[in-house]
Amino acid sequence: MATWNVNSVKQRIPRLLAWLDERQPDVVCLQETKLADDAFTALLGAELTARGYETALYGEVQWNGVAILSKVGIEDVVTGVAGAPGFPNPEARAVAATCGGIRVHALYVPNGREPDSDHYRYKLEWLQALKEVVANGPADQIVCGDMNIAPTDADVFDPRAFIGSTHVTPPERQALADLMAAKDLRDVVRDRWPDDVVYSYWDYRAGMFHQNLGMRIDLTLATPGVAERVKAAWIDRQARKGTGPSDHAPVMVDLDVAPDGDVGPMIPPPSAPRPRKRPATLPQNR
Repeated sequence: MATWNVNSVKQRIPRLLAWLDERQPDVVCLQETKLADDAFTALLGAELTARGYETALYGEVQWNGVAILSKVGIEDVVTGVAGAPGFPNPEARAVAATCGGIRVHALYVPNGREPDSDHYRYKLEWLQALKEVVANGPADQIVCGDMNIAPTDADVFDPRAFIGSTHVTPPERQALADLMAAKDLRDVVRDRWPDDVVYSYWDYRAGMFHQNLGMRIDLTLATPGVAERVKAAWIDRQARKGTGPSDHAPVMVDLDVAPDGDVGPMIPPPSAPRPRKRPATLPQNR
């Protein structure tokens, strides 16, 4: 399975379809689709059906938007997070469905914008509501997506560059830790690569990707029974290369059967310069 913030489905259609054909994932969670459900279906419905995917959609015009694509069935679809605040209006940030016997949550967690702002408090309240939903869910769950939180300092290229910024503050990290503790969720990529440089987001500007100055804010969290089935967990860095990519790369998780070849972590190039003291920019999402 995979989770990928595509930063506009409409802008990524050729890349998304080619990637689906190459990787052949059974379940895909998308974020920042930026399309209403009818527009998503009009653009991609026939292509996805031809590839064997059913869809669960929760979108809105221009902003946000999440989707689940599944070749192993979609049952009991729920959009939104029960009990989450609607600030300033309900936003399309979560869709859940049961796929192949696993409850899958595709999430686009609020950005938070600035610490102690209304948007920041909204983010923490949203995560608290999500924690209750996951805690009361079934034994086998995957909680994945653009979490807009780097779990530890090891998940950003230079901790000093993010002082005073969202994504790394103690309350956000504690909210993520509380979510994980609610159902004993495991961060399967970090489980696989505990000491390696692993990023999923790089700003478009200033050559951040080529210098590997990134953040790991796209996560796949799994309950113990699912985590024990993981044979491989990795970042598909190839999908971030080339013309017109998203600023995020897909997070890939293989259950039961490992991919061919050795899938390793992302190692920064030996010639990478010293990290700058301030980031070029944090993710500019809502």
